[in-house]
Amino acid sequence: MSELINLEDFEATRDWRRIGRAIHFLTERYTEQPRLEDAADAVGLSPFHFQRLFTRYVGVSPKSFIGHLTLEHAKRELANGASVMDAAIESGLSGSSRLHDLSLKIEAMTPGEYARGGRGLSIEYGFADCPFGRMLVMATAKGVCGLAFGDDGKEARMLADMTARWPKADFVENPKLAEDIARKIFERGGKSEIGLHLFGTPFQIKVWEALLRIPEGRMTSYGALAARLGDAKASRAVGTAVGRNPVSWLIPCHRVLGSDGALHGYHWGLLRKRSMLAMEAARNEARQSPSTSAIA
Repeated sequence: MSELINLEDFEATRDWRRIGRAIHFLTERYTEQPRLEDAADAVGLSPFHFQRLFTRYVGVSPKSFIGHLTLEHAKRELANGASVMDAAIESGLSGSSRLHDLSLKIEAMTPGEYARGGRGLSIEYGFADCPFGRMLVMATAKGVCGLAFGDDGKEARMLADMTARWPKADFVENPKLAEDIARKIFERGGKSEIGLHLFGTPFQIKVWEALLRIPEGRMTSYGALAARLGDAKASRAVGTAVGRNPVSWLIPCHRVLGSDGALHGYHWGLLRKRSMLAMEAARNEARQSPSTSAIA
């Protein structure tokens, strides 16, 4: 039985690596409208198997994904952002959020814990493959406290970036924890709950909770987010807090754009931000029109 599980884990890891390479390929070349055959060749699969694998893991076809990568699409979505935020706030969404079938439970650190820089805190970490390349997962006993994204070979840089946020904490490597959390986040078809342990100032946590009100597949601007927090002139401070979000993707800082619809300042790279937005938007459209989600 253990051999079977190991084989399944190996195949899942291989598939995620392929999907990550495919998303990078399509996002980097979307203006050229790459053919299905070209994308399939880039990951070493036949067009038929690539189409099936991509749709299975991403939830939409490669063609649908490409269609949501354009600036024009972002501008259209941003124009709807105000009404979307109004509806989300009226629904009462605040301390919890849903990402597909994933439920988030949030616990914030105390001001004293923040001031101590993580002293006395044990943080486990590990790396896993995901649709956006390599993902660093960090968690305390209370929940996930950090998610970071990068490319193969950049793991040391990612780890240094994140550990610097809690300079006095104890860090313990735990690859299995990272793989388990990655599966909960990205594998579709089952309901999961993930706890978040947020480390930040009260203002930062207020901004991060506001990010959770932005529905999947939708976008807003820094100015609109600041206005929703009660100070339209605080867009720069809001932007700084958005940039300090330690749990990327789950707390969707990638859904915030410039007022012109342009992508600005994503800590893990603008290409990765564009691919995140495209995947969410395509999935959102597929849920509304499921019969078109698997078109090549």
